[in-house]
Amino acid sequence: MNKIETEYRADNIKVLEGLEAVRKRPAMYIGDTNKTGLHHLIYELVDNSIDEAMAGYCNQIDVTIHIDNSVTVQDNGRGIPVDIHPDKKITGVELVLTTLHAGGKFDHDSYQVSGGLHGVGLSVVNALSGMLELEIRRDGKVFTQKYERGEPVFSLREIGKTTTSGTKIIIKPDGTVFETLEFSFDLLSIRLRELSFLNKGLKINILDERNDKGHKFYYEGGIVSFIEFLNQNKNPLFKSPIYFEQTRAGVHIELSFQTTMRTRKTFLPSRTTLIRKKAGAI
Repeated sequence: MNKIETEYRADNIKVLEGLEAVRKRPAMYIGDTNKTGLHHLIYELVDNSIDEAMAGYCNQIDVTIHIDNSVTVQDNGRGIPVDIHPDKKITGVELVLTTLHAGGKFDHDSYQVSGGLHGVGLSVVNALSGMLELEIRRDGKVFTQKYERGEPVFSLREIGKTTTSGTKIIIKPDGTVFETLEFSFDLLSIRLRELSFLNKGLKINILDERNDKGHKFYYEGGIVSFIEFLNQNKNPLFKSPIYFEQTRAGVHIELSFQTTMRTRKTFLPSRTTLIRKKAGAI
């Protein structure tokens, strides 16, 4: 290998401030800048709402694909904090939207379990969105703020009163980052159906305004319903799936399975098993 004739000194080391690193190397955070990465933005928003559901504060999530391929994700959780952070001297919502590795998932008092890119997801989505607009309902008030490519257009402002709580986020991905801006209703529906199975009693709705298609996912049985869904066209040896649930040493586990008969003459048994494990967030 030929040696490159150049000096390597401290001034060659570049420091990317704020969300600049995300915009410079988006694939490091969302996998790619094509279809997979595009949909990952929505997964991250939904995962934040799922965390609220798993903490016991949210029972409905609504996802809407708009005609212009912007997407709204709304939940009825507690709402992102809007008070001033004691150290950073900015609102909690601006902190999580503009700072990597900032979020409530590092505080085990706020979330015992969580998914997504812990402390990174919302700021990454913001950095890679040409526009992000949010509405927060909490403490009897409604707040709003808008961002473009990760930068606030205006400060958080109060716009009304409310008796409900929750977070609504509208994003339009940045066309200078992504190779495609076309969201797939089917791809998002598959993901949302899986999340609904894994979170029993949670309502997840998706609406596509481009063609007026929609789904409403709600499974009171959780992973038991998932097993029944997988085996709906098979011949089970026993009618109802077997289900176990146990919490020990801070780890919560759900397990469900059902044995089915194959249609071939050998009648060899096959088994569909799903295990869900909840552990403390890292």
